[in-house]
Amino acid sequence: MAVNKGHITNQIRRLRFDHNEMTQAELAKAAGVTRQTIMSLEANKYSPSLELAFRIAGVFNQPLEAVFQFQPAGGEE
Repeated sequence: MAVNKGHITNQIRRLRFDHNEMTQAELAKAAGVTRQTIMSLEANKYSPSLELAFRIAGVFNQPLEAVFQFQPAGGEE
């Protein structure tokens, strides 16, 4: 039986805008990844590793849950 795990959403685009309209390239450099990784995260096409999620939250000086949210599949936990 397949398990539908849900997905992770994020507030990266809004946080970049709120931080002096930070570019994807600037965030990527600060987080130690490529701009393509930031693009994929913003489009919800990629879920970050826990380490990357913490690094991105740190760039914005925000707690992890202010940047990333877990959406369980079908409302289940």
